[in-house]
Amino acid sequence: MSDVLRAPAETKYAEELDWLESIDDGPKPFSWRLSPKMVRLFVLGSERADGLDREISQKWFGDRSFVERSIVTLASDRGLLLIGDPGTGKSWLAELLSAAISRNSTLVVQGTAGTTEDHIKYAWNVSMVIAKGQSRESMIPSPIMTAMETGAIGRFEELTRSTSDVQDALISILSEKYISVPELQSDGGDAGDNIVFAKPGFSIIATANSRDRGVNDLSSALKRRFNFVRIPVVTNRKSEAEIVRFRTEELLRRHAIDLDVPPTLLDILLQSFADLRASAAAAGSDDEKLESALSTAEQIGVLEDAVLHSNFFGESTLTARTLASSLVGSLARRAPEDLAIFNKYLHGVVEPRSKEEGGSWPEFLDGGRDTIATLS
Repeated sequence: MSDVLRAPAETKYAEELDWLESIDDGPKPFSWRLSPKMVRLFVLGSERADGLDREISQKWFGDRSFVERSIVTLASDRGLLLIGDPGTGKSWLAELLSAAISRNSTLVVQGTAGTTEDHIKYAWNVSMVIAKGQSRESMIPSPIMTAMETGAIGRFEELTRSTSDVQDALISILSEKYISVPELQSDGGDAGDNIVFAKPGFSIIATANSRDRGVNDLSSALKRRFNFVRIPVVTNRKSEAEIVRFRTEELLRRHAIDLDVPPTLLDILLQSFADLRASAAAAGSDDEKLESALSTAEQIGVLEDAVLHSNFFGESTLTARTLASSLVGSLARRAPEDLAIFNKYLHGVVEPRSKEEGGSWPEFLDGGRDTIATLS
């Protein structure tokens, strides 16, 4: 699938998954393609102590206990709810788990204000209904129903962004493990013709943004049917650096870009986000905070913007000026509030650091000031 913009994890890492499946002699729950230990190894990567003949790349960076608890939950009768701030890797972890367990991570429902119960259960092919009436052939199963029928993992992204009646439609699915189709009720038919039962291996991974609290809170009944795994913001400098480097290397490979990204500029990016987070934590009001969540995902987005700009319009090396321009341009979403916050940061933090440490900081300072002047 080299001709697709973004291949799903089961396609991107198909060779690794095939190899892990070929050597996997551990017990597998239900219809799982890999044992729990191999699922964890696929997500977190191999270590020398694993004694494998080949290296398995690390794909998700975080506490292994979060991954283990997620795997255990999916082997139980409960659904899994990954909750955390934006950009903490919830969706990526859900995709990796689905790929390793079911070899299909594409059975996804996206939660929005416009999501309806049909998106969770089923809809109808109108032309077939008119021609032949309501039947299994004219029914359009939702991704969740397809996951039930195949014993796979279904995903529900941004659960709290969907309305309460849509959320409640999950309660019977998670507890009873079937979907009733009353339109197929008929006299003399086989019992169960109008019910879709879940096969062993079916489960749901939902994600929720902790900043959406109060938008559409989950009912206590639905909460009881999920195990919650809270994914914290990455604050460890080393772990965050690994994530950014991993994503940067992926970006360069995907775009076939031969561009030098100096380690010193990665350090500047990491330090800048750390400074801005500290400033946001100390702020007395929302007006003194950037609207951006300052997540690791946004950090990757800033670097991606800078790398692409350098490749198309710059030189063969990423510069501090381009990085600063990308930082301000990508994160300054309110004018003049965010621009004023950046200006204060450059004047109060970056300028003194430029005088004390030198290096690429003076160029970073100039690039940030020039961008603010352009946007003002």
